This record gives sequence, C-alpha cells and structure tokens, in this order.
Amino acid sequence: MKQGMRPVSGLGLAVLLWGLVIAPAVARAAEGENAGARAASTSLPFTAAPVAAFDTPWAIAFLDGEQMLITEKPGRMWLVSVRGQKIPVQNVPQVAYGGQNGLLDVAQSPDFAATGRVYFSYVEPGAGGSGLALARARLVKGEAAARLDDVDVIWRQLPKGQGSQPGGIIAFAPDGRHLFLTSGDRRRPETAQDPDIALGKVLRLNLDGSTPADNPMAGQGGVRAQVWTLGHRNPYGLAFAPDGKLWLHEMGPRGGDELNLIEPGRNYGWPLVSNGDNYDGTPIPRHATRPDLQAPALYWTPIVAPAGLAFYDGPLFPQWRNSALIGGLASRVLIRVTFDAAGAPHESDRWQMDNRIRDVAVSPDGAVWLIEDRSPGRLLRLTPR
Repeated sequence: MKQGMRPVSGLGLAVLLWGLVIAPAVARAAEGENAGARAASTSLPFTAAPVAAFDTPWAIAFLDGEQMLITEKPGRMWLVSVRGQKIPVQNVPQVAYGGQNGLLDVAQSPDFAATGRVYFSYVEPGAGGSGLALARARLVKGEAAARLDDVDVIWRQLPKGQGSQPGGIIAFAPDGRHLFLTSGDRRRPETAQDPDIALGKVLRLNLDGSTPADNPMAGQGGVRAQVWTLGHRNPYGLAFAPDGKLWLHEMGPRGGDELNLIEPGRNYGWPLVSNGDNYDGTPIPRHATRPDLQAPALYWTPIVAPAGLAFYDGPLFPQWRNSALIGGLASRVLIRVTFDAAGAPHESDRWQMDNRIRDVAVSPDGAVWLIEDRSPGRLLRLTPR
C-alpha cells in the first residue's frame, strides 16, 4: 500500500460501491435508458427510392405484396400499388383537419382476406369541437376508383372538445381477437390520469368496438372498462413485437420521448412524472420519484419526436430481424432499436433522412417503406445498398 493511503473499512467500501456503481444503476433502472443525443449517420446501408407523392400523408397499411392503403391527413385515402399507381378511395368520412388533427391511421382487419374489412381512425367534427373516432368499413376495389362500403363508427371519444395530439394508432392482437387504440391527451394533460375520460390512454376493444370482459377494469363499466393502460401523452407508435409483446412510443414535452412496454393496468405517469420538462421550462418530477408509476424502457432527451413503429422480420435485411424501426419527425431520422437477451431496448442505429418521417411499414418482400410528413410527402422504398 502506498504511503498516505489508509485501508477502506467494510462500511466505507459499501458506501463507495453504492455511490459509484449501485446508485447510478438504480437510477438508470428507475428512469429507463436514455438514448440521448447522437449524431445521425449519413452513411446509409440502404437505398431510398421514391415511389409516389402525397399531400401530408399519415399512415401506410399493406394489404398484400402488391397494394397498400395510404391516408392523407386532410381527409383522403389512396389505394397504392408498389409501383406507385394511385387510386382514390371514396366514401371517407368528413374529418376535422388542422394541426395534428385529421385522417390518421389505417389497418387491415385480421380477417381481411375473407371480408375485405379495414379499420381507420380520424378526428371527427361535431358539437363542442372534435374527437377521435374509430371506424371500420369494407374496401371495394375498382380499376379507376375504390370505395369504402358499410362505414361503421365503432368507437368515439366523448365528449368532444379542443386540442391536438389525438393519437389514433391501431394495433391488432396477434390472435386477431382484439384491437388496441392509442388516444392522446389532446393537450389536456390532467385527462391522462382520469380513468373516466378516454384521453391519454391505450384502449382495448373487441373487433366490433365493444368492451372485452377481461379488461383490467371491465367490471367498472363506462370508459374505464375499455382502458388497458393510462398516463400517456402523445402516442404515435403502437405495435406487437415478434415475441408477442406490445410496445408503444410517445412524445414527451421538452425532452423525455418514451418507448414503453405496454402491460395491462399499468399507469405510465403522464403528467405526474416525465423525463422532460414543460415547454415554459418549469420542471416535472422524474420517473425515479414515483416508483409506483411505470418508467419507460427507453427515452430520448433531447427529443426525436417519434412517429411510426414497425418490427422487422423480413428477408432483405436479416441483420435487422426483431428490431423496431421508428421514424423521427423533428429529428428527421430513421431509428433502429434492438433488444438484448433480457428484452431491454437499446438504440442501435440512427440514419439521417433529411425530412420528417411520419410512418414506417414493412412489405411482405422485406422492403421497408417510409412516408414523409410534408406536402408533397414522398413514399420511399428502402432496399439494401
């Protein structure tokens, strides 16, 4: 031992270990891992080929290996071929368009091959303002036009009101028996903690919009019977991973964008806690202060403004299998998230796309498709370089 150094007692060593190793690990676990600020790579492992262009496109839904549906936020829907041919879809309901509101997500029903049924979400005008709506219809294809028949609104957010951040992402359970719908807080943060208001929630519904009997609060009736999770802010990504786990991402305020593992009955904290602060700079308590509330598995400070979420399981990019692909609006990037042996997510890649990326989809042949949040916004097909 060098002169002047004294042996460390058992208690002193324990304190030292706590301060240097254990306490930081506990804090990271309570807060989630921060993907943080990192430079986006301009060396892309793919070629991005423009296929078509749209007026502020919002969502992509592949119907098969040849065709997809694409929504435009002002209220139009298109049937689009993988070669870029666009056919308008008629009978789309009127939408309340402006800001983040408008025609939102679209998804094919689990029984689409037999029924031709599709589901879509939009912000619906009405008395008192507007509200998120979920509808289903039968898609009828024609050579020059397509249409939605038997349009049925199966769920509405009531009462209507004002505000943006509607959410509206649709995901079907792997067994095809239930659907999940994200509902944003519409800039009314306190609603996210109120189980009797369908804002700031993930909802679980039967395919006809009714309430499943095994939801966490099904026996209490009303809105709370449909709630799967609460405490969300602005969720624009929801998807099942190949292992059957449900993941959601949502935008934080000034910092604290989140990627969350969604589990029934959990409260994800907004606006009681966040890893970001209010836009006026006032602080919000961090997740570590409320261990009773679910912390994100991964978060971004500074923000990336995530939009669109797809899990990759195709043949063209075998090194991406089981990864999550996330678009970035403010960050103008495509992010790849991988999962370690314990199931924890980590950002592995961030690629510069130069434009706001609104949605991400994977076609049956394994190509990755993106749409840009602009007018005109391009539909891009990504294949290995």
